[in-house]
Amino acid sequence: MPHRPQSASSVTAENAKHVSVLLPEVLEALAPRPGGRYLDGTLGLAGHSSALMEKSGGKAFLCGLDRDPQALLRAQKRLEPYGDHCRLFSLEYASFADALDALGWENVDGALLDIGVSSLQLDVAERGFSLHGDAPLDMRMDMGGLSHEGREPWTESAHTVVNMADMNTLRRIIETYGEDPQAARIARAIVEERQKAPIETTGRLADIVWHAYPAKWRETARNHPATRTFQAIRMVVNDELGQLERFLDAILPRLAVGGRLAVITFHSLEDRIVKQRFRTWSSDCLCPPHLPRCVCNHHAEVRLLTKKPIVPGKDELLINPRSGSAKLRVVEKLPPFKKEELS
Repeated sequence: MPHRPQSASSVTAENAKHVSVLLPEVLEALAPRPGGRYLDGTLGLAGHSSALMEKSGGKAFLCGLDRDPQALLRAQKRLEPYGDHCRLFSLEYASFADALDALGWENVDGALLDIGVSSLQLDVAERGFSLHGDAPLDMRMDMGGLSHEGREPWTESAHTVVNMADMNTLRRIIETYGEDPQAARIARAIVEERQKAPIETTGRLADIVWHAYPAKWRETARNHPATRTFQAIRMVVNDELGQLERFLDAILPRLAVGGRLAVITFHSLEDRIVKQRFRTWSSDCLCPPHLPRCVCNHHAEVRLLTKKPIVPGKDELLINPRSGSAKLRVVEKLPPFKKEELS
């Protein structure tokens, strides 16, 4: 039978609920204290941040960022009890330094990224993130409010990606970011269908991908065949890997000695970036293994607190199935290396 999109959800920006992933583990990792300064680069509905403030007795200082204006409004209301201890900014997390500079903060004692998609974005149909329902194709976390300077015009929204990107680009996007083995078939089907009429809605895109999949694959698929395609397009529209790379390039100098960075990822490519960067930061030598002695003069800048990522337990998975792919990695910044330490 052909795919039929589910009826639109009654979830709105005002009543959308979000369960914070790995909340006890994040609090243990960041160990918030009175007077400490903390950065939440992906504020969302402020689940992690409100718990962090509560854990500190309301006496920590928080810099919260989000590029989603609907999320920022909800977070602001939730954090109102903490007054000026919480300062919120409409910024993408890669631009966190602008917020710290505005506050006059040289560094922070802890920083958190939770780079999954929030329930506010997934469940509010008109945001165009979900393949369930039939909403306009969008998927912009910032709802078009922030600059798109320096990026290809076709990456502006899900609508432009689907209707403007050429077939090879679509295949590469779905193959790379969605890790879908049917990427070539899906890309070809999208191009063929948009030649008949522009692809305007999530329902039509989901239906195109459904029919592009081989029947046997559809029968055995654990999730809807369009799940990976939607994920891939969302990641490109929001430059999610680029955001992460730029944040990691800039965060270490702004982390206080003893300060901790906690990153929650939901995608293998994101986790790989974090894992490799943490490994580099925590290594005393980056020389190729065949060299007889170290010539790179690199010294560990952080202590790795999670040799293996922390993942949700059975209880959390029962309460929040969406947490299934979450991985938490944590590092702690070390004091600067001094040559006399070798003597």
